[in-house]
Amino acid sequence: MVVAGAIGLVWLGMVLGISFLEAPLKFRAPGVTVALGLGIGRLVFAALNKVEVVLALGVWVALIVSSGSAGTLGAAGAVSLVLVAQLAAVRPALNRRSDRVLAGEEGPRSHAHLWYVGLEVLKVAGLVVLGVFALG
Repeated sequence: MVVAGAIGLVWLGMVLGISFLEAPLKFRAPGVTVALGLGIGRLVFAALNKVEVVLALGVWVALIVSSGSAGTLGAAGAVSLVLVAQLAAVRPALNRRSDRVLAGEEGPRSHAHLWYVGLEVLKVAGLVVLGVFALG
């Protein structure tokens, strides 16, 4: 289970670094327009999400091989469900919204971003729990 915990903590660090540090800061950098920030964000989050899928699979393989405890399996399941929700429901809505913004359309702000952030908070909590159960 140590391997699953280590993978989970690497995943946690990536989410914290990108979602809660890089993403908000890029829009404060001099010369970064909304269009440029959205373009960068789409690339960064597409890459992050691909890596997250690989990390989730790694966690599951490690838990299956090591006969993970109920706590680690529950945490891994919760984090995996959050990731699936982000990829299947929220990211497509965010992509559609950013497509419209990049095309110059004005309009009401999307609530999808708030959903994504809320799910990121749940994912962070789940990854902390996974690490505690797997390494504790």
